[in-house]
Amino acid sequence: MPSTTEIVTSLKNEATRLRILTAGSRHPTSCLTAADIVATLFFSVMRFDPKNPKNPNNDRFVLSKGHAAPILYAAWAEAGAFKTDDLLQLRTLQSDLEGHPTPRLNFVDVATGSLGQGLPAGIGIALNAKRLDHSGARTYVLMGDGESVEGSNWEAAELAMHFQLDNLCAIIDINRLGQSDPTILQHDIEAYRARWSGFGWNVLPVDGHDIGALLNAFAQAAQSKGRPTIVLARTLKGKGVSFVEDKMDWHGKAFKKGPEADQALAELNAALTPNGHPPEIQRPEAAPASAEKSAVQEADKPLVLEMESTSKSKSKKTHVPPPAYDLLASVSTREAFGDALMKLGESNPLVVVLDADVKNSTFTDKFGKQFPNRFFENFIAEQNMVGAAVGLASQGKIPFAATFACFLTRAYDFIRMAAISHANIKLMGSHVGVSIGEDGPSQMGLEDLAMMTAQPGVVVLYPSDAVCTHWLTALAAEHEGMVYIRTGRPKTPILYKNTEHFVIGGSKILRQSAADKITVVGGGITVFEALKAHDLLAQKGIAIRVIDLYSIKPVDRETLLSSARATRNSILTVEDHYKHGGLGDMVMSAVGSEGVKVHKMAVTEIPHSGKPEELIDRYGISARHIVEKVTKLVGSAVAAKA
Repeated sequence: MPSTTEIVTSLKNEATRLRILTAGSRHPTSCLTAADIVATLFFSVMRFDPKNPKNPNNDRFVLSKGHAAPILYAAWAEAGAFKTDDLLQLRTLQSDLEGHPTPRLNFVDVATGSLGQGLPAGIGIALNAKRLDHSGARTYVLMGDGESVEGSNWEAAELAMHFQLDNLCAIIDINRLGQSDPTILQHDIEAYRARWSGFGWNVLPVDGHDIGALLNAFAQAAQSKGRPTIVLARTLKGKGVSFVEDKMDWHGKAFKKGPEADQALAELNAALTPNGHPPEIQRPEAAPASAEKSAVQEADKPLVLEMESTSKSKSKKTHVPPPAYDLLASVSTREAFGDALMKLGESNPLVVVLDADVKNSTFTDKFGKQFPNRFFENFIAEQNMVGAAVGLASQGKIPFAATFACFLTRAYDFIRMAAISHANIKLMGSHVGVSIGEDGPSQMGLEDLAMMTAQPGVVVLYPSDAVCTHWLTALAAEHEGMVYIRTGRPKTPILYKNTEHFVIGGSKILRQSAADKITVVGGGITVFEALKAHDLLAQKGIAIRVIDLYSIKPVDRETLLSSARATRNSILTVEDHYKHGGLGDMVMSAVGSEGVKVHKMAVTEIPHSGKPEELIDRYGISARHIVEKVTKLVGSAVAAKA
């Protein structure tokens, strides 16, 4: 058994090897500074199987400072996960060793690179181990000092303490230099200590280049009970290369081939010392019997995994019984969502729910009361909620995260990064459109469809009634990939029988005849306005086709096109959303190139407070406005034909 001195010497050599392997990268100084931390974690502290990165008992490592990706790749290569020669393909089209880490690599749980997101994801991973899997696995998150300014980290600091995540250890690489200026606190370790202590964390300041001190700090972190640990590692950016060490203006700059690179490598190679005891990776506990099969299958997979397209559902059938809504009742889609979650919770133990202090409005409180161990209140911290959901999803759970649609805009960068991760998360945005009424524009989700449909691979669903909401929520759980469900505040009538069949990418034709003059397409609340307009227009002798476009993305192109062909190649869309990027644009993109004229009715200005029915009418999406628009369009068509 090697002595402590031999272990430290071995780890110093490993840190030097990591520096050498990353010296030719685009971010050498950000890697050089963190090499001692990474070497200590990977080759002495963390328990993991490099041949099976998905072993559920592995300790997890999240590189929040994603621009230092080369140090992550070098560590896994040195651990034996793949050949070090593969590092030469870094940042090329032929390699999945990208400029910032993504789960295309089977040892990366979540995509990072947009700073301030690693710690929230780490919370989700740590929650999974502590509260759901009851595993001894620990989660380590390496952060940069520059990203300490990000507000999302302070959301995470508060919530990690609230959840008492003593299996979570964050490390801040405090090298004092940002990209364009020194960081706010530079090397003021006492200021860092005061801030993190104020959130209740176990705070351990340490010299980030002292291997022995790092080993001691991580040992102390493992003994912490009831609170997370933050290791404040004071480092020098560019450590080990004299002409860049602690120097500004080297962030993101590769060493130039020739004398510059030669000097860097010469200095690093000179730091290597003979050592007969190479570092040993600590192995995890044996996987539970239920995980053995999947772990073996994972071990047989190559280093680089092709991420599946999230536009296709996997056959993960969730058996949820039909709802039992009275056909004469009126139920809001947000409440139906809460009912559906309870049914899902009963049938699928992988379903977990997160909320942002609006659970009595999103009705996720129903799930929370029935399954308290699978419900995570995130309070008013939407960024952390989405980040934690991504972390939970990376560990095989199916997280539903809910809040008002307008507040999800605050977490949009997290949603964007979740899409890059191909995260299997489900988001529900409630209180959409002007139909919420008196609360006014700050509470109205009017741009959510635009932001969600913009992300590749994200399914967007917009139920109109409680039955549709029930089945779409079940479909969201079955679908492998991100899903957004848009729900409303008002109570609406029941449109469908409880056993109605719905599919992702589908729609429902609610009214049709051979005499239809135009197809009117609605979603959510405007479906009911379209149905009212249908009856009013019938009194004028004008027949219209009405479609409930409950799947916004993917959109039901076939039904839209066939309906348009049957109604003079004319479609009118009506939506409780701003004009750009919503339902109308999705319809136009689907059929606009096929000779179909798409006319859009939507909210076109910032709304005012008022009663829901007043606002629906004032902003031009009521049955009255549909009647006026259809009458004008049909009259114009008749006149043109004459």
